[in-house]
Amino acid sequence: MSAPLLQDKVVIVTGAGRGIGRGIAMLAAAKGAKVVVNDLGGAEDGSGSDASPADKVVDEIKAAGGEAVASYASVTDWDEAHGIVDMAVTTFGSIDCVVNNAGNLRDAIFHKMTEEDFDSVINVHLKGSFNVSRAAATHFRAKTSGCFVNMTSTSGLIGNFGQANYAAAKLGIVGLSKSMALDMGRFRVRSNCIAPFAWSRLIGTIPTNTEEEKARVSKIQQMTPDKIAPLAVALCSDAAQDVSGQIFGVRNNEIFLFNHTRPIRFAHMAEGWTPDTVLDRVIPAFKADFFPLERSGDVFSWDPM
Repeated sequence: MSAPLLQDKVVIVTGAGRGIGRGIAMLAAAKGAKVVVNDLGGAEDGSGSDASPADKVVDEIKAAGGEAVASYASVTDWDEAHGIVDMAVTTFGSIDCVVNNAGNLRDAIFHKMTEEDFDSVINVHLKGSFNVSRAAATHFRAKTSGCFVNMTSTSGLIGNFGQANYAAAKLGIVGLSKSMALDMGRFRVRSNCIAPFAWSRLIGTIPTNTEEEKARVSKIQQMTPDKIAPLAVALCSDAAQDVSGQIFGVRNNEIFLFNHTRPIRFAHMAEGWTPDTVLDRVIPAFKADFFPLERSGDVFSWDPM
C-alpha cells in the first residue's frame, strides 16, 4: 500500500477556518499532512477576530485521525506572519508548503472606494501572501525544497466591476508568485497560482441588486469550496515538483491553465515615434487586436460543469 500523498509534509493554510481554506486544510490532513490552520476569524471585510473557526477545523482534523494546530495570527503583520511559520517548525519540526488563501472583500465602485477599502484588501491578500511566504522562504532555502500555492482571481486576470482593490491585489499575487518561482527555483522551491471559482462567505458579500447580479451569484453558488482542494493538494505534493510559475483555475469540475501576458503585435519606426505618428500608424494598426473590456462572466459564459 502506497503512502499518503502528503505523508509527513507540514503545510500552512492561511484563511483555513472556512470555505476554500478549510477544504484545503481538511484534504491535506486526510492525505497525511500536518497542518497549521491559520485564521484570524475576522468578518468578511477583515475586521474583528474569532478563534473558533480555526479551532473547529483543527478539531475536525484531529477527530478524523490527523494532526493540526490552530493559529490566530494576522497575515498582515510581519511579526505575526513569521510566528505562523515558527509555529509550524516548533510544533511539527519543519515547513514544506504554504497555501496563501487568507482574504477579505471590500467591494465598491471605483469613484466611491475609500483609501481604507483599498489598503485593507491589499494588506490581507497581497502583503499577507508576501509576509507568510517570506517567512517560509528562509526555511525553504535552507532545506532546498518547498512549495507555495497562492490564490489569485479572475477579477484580476480578466476583470470585474467594483473590485479595483481586489483585482489589484489578486493580479499582484500573480506577479509575486512568478517572482518567487524565479528567485527560489535554484533552491528547488516552486510557486503556483490558483484562480478559484467557488461560493464562499466572501463571495456572499457580492451585491445582488440587479437581475444580472442575481444570475451571477446563482451560478457561483453551484460551485462549492471543496472543489478547489484537490488541485491545491496536488500542487503541494512531490509529484508536482516540476510544476512552477503556472496559473491554474478551478471551476466546479473544470480545471484551467491560464496563459501569461506576452506581446502580440509589433511596430517599429527607425527615426523614432512622435505622438502624431503613434496616433496615425500604431493605434490603427493595433486596434483590431485590442482586448475588449470583459468581466470574468463574459469569458466564462457557460454554466459550471
